[in-house]
Amino acid sequence: MSDRLALRLVPDELWELVEPLLPSFAPRPQGGGTAPVDERAVFTAVVYVLTSGCAWRHLPPSFGVSAPTAHRRFQVWTRAGLWPRVHRAVLDRHGAAGTVDWTSAIVDSASVRAKRGSLTGPSPVDRGKAGSKLHVLTDAAGLPLVVGVSGANLHDGHALIPLVTGIPAVRSRRGPRRRKPVKLRADKAYDSDDLRRFLRDRGIVPRIARKGIESSEKLGRHRWKVERTMAWLGGYRRLTIRYERNGHNFLGFLTLAATLTCWKKLAT
Repeated sequence: MSDRLALRLVPDELWELVEPLLPSFAPRPQGGGTAPVDERAVFTAVVYVLTSGCAWRHLPPSFGVSAPTAHRRFQVWTRAGLWPRVHRAVLDRHGAAGTVDWTSAIVDSASVRAKRGSLTGPSPVDRGKAGSKLHVLTDAAGLPLVVGVSGANLHDGHALIPLVTGIPAVRSRRGPRRRKPVKLRADKAYDSDDLRRFLRDRGIVPRIARKGIESSEKLGRHRWKVERTMAWLGGYRRLTIRYERNGHNFLGFLTLAATLTCWKKLAT
């Protein structure tokens, strides 16, 4: 792997943010176990797999880390909760720069075909074949704040409460951390009096289209931003078809994709 490709996948500034968040390696007193590896090479390999969509076994040897080692370390990092921590660290950079638009949040979802594993279900948009659904909540400008994975047969409305409660407390330019948007925008799939009541109880103004009453054109002026974000996430080829047996590993990839999306917006 060329140094130029490695720096394009994981710039020095991003690695400086990630490295302190990695779980520490503790060798066993009796010896044996997993040997320490070049963690930046592993992280770069994970980003490459996410971006290219290649199978772990096809990881080029030029990365300087074997495919089984990179795969195992990815699973260890996923279980340790690394990806949400990195995502929040990048969001904190946005918050400190004042680039998180809290005037509203927007939610949306997209279905992907899944080969097998947990967090799957018969897809109503793919002739009942196994699939998963990606759930995303963004700020008013389309910055992904929270992501989630469910079976493809889960109704969108059931994902809204976990998404809203999962918004991290993001650093602000002035004052305390913030985790509550002023409004929440959603299409008719989220039309529910219970969801509106939940949002109002949390001090969030619901802007959810009503079935058979309101036109989706008004929401469309805002919806394109979250749809653009879904397209950005779809550009990470590992997310186009789900191959991970473990749904939490797939969620790890999705969270990393959201993190990289936020990082690229920070760099522009």
